[in-house]
Amino acid sequence: MNNEIKKVVIVGGGSAGWITAAYLNGALNQRGADPQIDVTLVESPDVPRISVGEATVPSISHTLEVVGADETEFMKATDATFKQSIKYVNWLEKDGTGYHHPFSRATPGPIDFTGRRWMESQRDIPYMETVSAQAVISEIDRAPKMLQGQRFERNLKYAYHFDAQLFADYLRDLAVDGGVEHILANVTKVNQSEAGYIQSVSQDRGDDIEGDLFIDCTGFKSILMEKAMDVPFDDFSQWLFCDQAIVANFPYEDFFPGTVRPYTTCTAQSAGWIWDTPTMTRRAIGYVHSSKYVDPDEARNELLAYQGGISEDYETRLIRFKVGQRQKAWTKNCLAVGLSGGFIEPLESTGIYLCELAAVTLAELFPKTTDQLQTMAFRFNRIISNRYYEILDFINMHYCLSRRTDSEFWRDVQKDEHITDRLQAKLAFWREKAPTRADFEDQAFMGFEFHFDRSGDPEIDPRPPTDSAGLWDHQSYEAILWGMDFRGPEFATKPGDARQKARALPFVLKTIQSASQQLPPHHIWLHKELGMKPWETGPRPAGWIKPPYL
Repeated sequence: MNNEIKKVVIVGGGSAGWITAAYLNGALNQRGADPQIDVTLVESPDVPRISVGEATVPSISHTLEVVGADETEFMKATDATFKQSIKYVNWLEKDGTGYHHPFSRATPGPIDFTGRRWMESQRDIPYMETVSAQAVISEIDRAPKMLQGQRFERNLKYAYHFDAQLFADYLRDLAVDGGVEHILANVTKVNQSEAGYIQSVSQDRGDDIEGDLFIDCTGFKSILMEKAMDVPFDDFSQWLFCDQAIVANFPYEDFFPGTVRPYTTCTAQSAGWIWDTPTMTRRAIGYVHSSKYVDPDEARNELLAYQGGISEDYETRLIRFKVGQRQKAWTKNCLAVGLSGGFIEPLESTGIYLCELAAVTLAELFPKTTDQLQTMAFRFNRIISNRYYEILDFINMHYCLSRRTDSEFWRDVQKDEHITDRLQAKLAFWREKAPTRADFEDQAFMGFEFHFDRSGDPEIDPRPPTDSAGLWDHQSYEAILWGMDFRGPEFATKPGDARQKARALPFVLKTIQSASQQLPPHHIWLHKELGMKPWETGPRPAGWIKPPYL
C-alpha cells in the first residue's frame, strides 16, 4: 500500500466530531496556517440536536488552547460557568451528607502521608477539607479567579459546565475558519475495498466523499465502526447498572436558586443518581438510572421531587444508552470517537474527556502512510482501552463502597460479582495501606487475574490493561475512598485516645482565608466578566417552593 494519509473524513458532528476536527486542524495544520492534511466533516442536517448541560475536567484547557479558543469568547458562546469540584450527596448513606472531589489539593512536602494519617485519625474533619482549600471554596460559591485580571495567590485548577450544543457550534466555527470543510448531508452508504478498508462514503446531496482515514462520530448508531466494520462491543453492565437517563432544563427565569454553584452536584437516588450542572442561563439536571430497578414514571417523579416546586407535566426527555466500549477503537483505516466507540456514565464527567483523549492521541500517532496504520492502531487501541478500564474501576468504586440498603439497586451494587476483579484487588491492597503512586506502576496485586481473550488480532494488545493513573492518581482515589468512609467502621472500634484529631494543613487554612476575602462569588464573576444576567434580582415564579438542595 504505502500511500500517504492526506485526507481525513469525519462522519458525524456534535461534540465528538467537532472536537476531533478542530483539534486535528489545530495540532496538524496549525489552524490552517500550515496545511498538512485535508479535514472534511459531514453531518446530517436531519438528526435532532439535543441541548444538554455538559461538565468537563481540566484537560479541556489543553484542547481549547490547541484549537485557538479565547476563554472569554468561549465561555460567552457556550453559556459556560466554572467547575472546581464534584460533590457527591447521599452516596454513603441516605442522610443528606456529601463530600467533594476537587481538582486542586495540597501536599505537605515531598512525602505525603496525609491519607494514611487521616485514615487512622478520629476523622472529625472531612478528609478533603484537610488537604484541599477548593472543597471549601466551592461550598462558599467562590469563583476560581479574581475580577479584572487580578491574580489570586494560589493556582486553582478548574474546568467548565457548558451547553454541549453551543460547544459543538463554537468548535465548528473555529474549525471551518481554519480550513475544515463542512458538508451537511446524510451518509447513505459506506464503500469498502475487498480488504475491508473504507474508500469513501456516499451521501444524499452530492458526490461520494473519498478519504484515507475515516472517523466515526455518529454516536450510538455507529454507522462506520459497528455497521460497516463490524467491531464487537464489550458490555460493562455487569458492573455499571445504569442504562438510561431522564433529563430536564430549569431556566433561571423561573428557577434561579440564588447562586451559580462552581461545582457539579451528583445526588444518589433510589436506582442511580442525579446530575446538576449550572450554566449561565439554566440548570441542566438528569437522573441516570437503571431501568431494571425503577420504571420511567417513578424515575421521572424522583427527578421532579429533586427540583421541587414544579408541576407534574413539566417537560422531560428519556435518553437510553449502553455502557461499554468497542473491542477496538481503531481498525484498518477507521476510528471511533465518542459514543460510537463506547460510553461510561458521566459520574466523573468523562464524556468530553474521552473525545479529547481520542483526538489528542490520534494527533500524536497520526500515520504518514497506509503502511503505518496497523502499528498506530495497535498503540491507539491500547491507550484508549486502558483508559476505559481505568474509568470503569473508578466509577465502579463509587457504587460498591456505599452502605445504603434502602433499595434493591444499592444492595446489589455492593455485591462482589458486581465489582470488577481489578478493583477488588486494589481495595484489598488498600486495606493493608493507603494508596500511593507506586500502586499504579502495574496491576500485579496479589490474587488478581485478568482474562482478556483477544489472541490473534494484530490490532489488539492481548495483555491485561494497566491503570496508569492517566486521569486519576492515588490522590483522587483517596478523595473517594475517604469520602466514602473506607475502613471507617474498623477504626471507629479503636479507643478514641489512641487516635489523634484530624488536622487541616496550614497551607489549606491560609488559602481558604485568602479566598473568602479575595475571590468573588461565582455568579458575581460571571456578571462582571461575561455579562451574565443578574438572575438573583428577578421575581420568583408563582407557587415557588424552596428546593431541597438549598
